[in-house]
Amino acid sequence: MTFTFTCPYNPTCFSGHSFKAGFATSATQVGVSSLKIRQQTGYASDQMLARYIRDGELFVDNAAGTLL
Repeated sequence: MTFTFTCPYNPTCFSGHSFKAGFATSATQVGVSSLKIRQQTGYASDQMLARYIRDGELFVDNAAGTLL
């Protein structure tokens, strides 16, 4: 089975790494266990997984947000 989609963004700005880090970050935000995320992504340890989880809360309760 092959899936294709149209993306309004320039695909040269993204890589598999970007999507994998995005998945790990999003899954962590909604409470998926690190074991389940590692099974899906192939990371061997929680330490390696932690390197790919981005600060998904960067703009939540951001002090600058009160100024807008």
